[in-house]
Amino acid sequence: MTDEIVILVDENDHVTGEAPRSRVRKEGLIHRVSYILVFNSGGQLLLQKRTTVKDLYPGYYDAAAGGVVTCGESYEVSASRELEEELGLVNKPLICHFDHYFDDGFNRYWGRVFSCQHDGSFTLQASEVESALFVDVERVLNKEFNPLTPDTFEVLQRLRG
Repeated sequence: MTDEIVILVDENDHVTGEAPRSRVRKEGLIHRVSYILVFNSGGQLLLQKRTTVKDLYPGYYDAAAGGVVTCGESYEVSASRELEEELGLVNKPLICHFDHYFDDGFNRYWGRVFSCQHDGSFTLQASEVESALFVDVERVLNKEFNPLTPDTFEVLQRLRG
């Protein structure tokens, strides 16, 4: 994985600078991420199993595709790039839902939450996604899949209201 240059922001999502991804992780700097929830036409959510080599939450289940917003990207561009990289989905129309701040004491980031619909096949990025399956959202909210990334659990709770 390359040491991407990531956009840094403050607690109000105002840009404050940039830094290599490794520094962001090491120092717990606030940055931006994109989240893309993928649903099938039956309303089921694509749940991904992260690889054990991921730098954050390795081996966890993840309710969203997505990742860091790199320098020069908007949330929207990041979301489209991540959807293509992780799942092989190109030019998928995205619905923007809301911005979400996550802070677990060290990992801190602003995320813009998107969703899309897809019923076809996926091309999983081997370095990021071990497997993926469609499940009912309630099963994820009931914590039937553990461990689950805490940020996407918050996002899913908020989306479901």
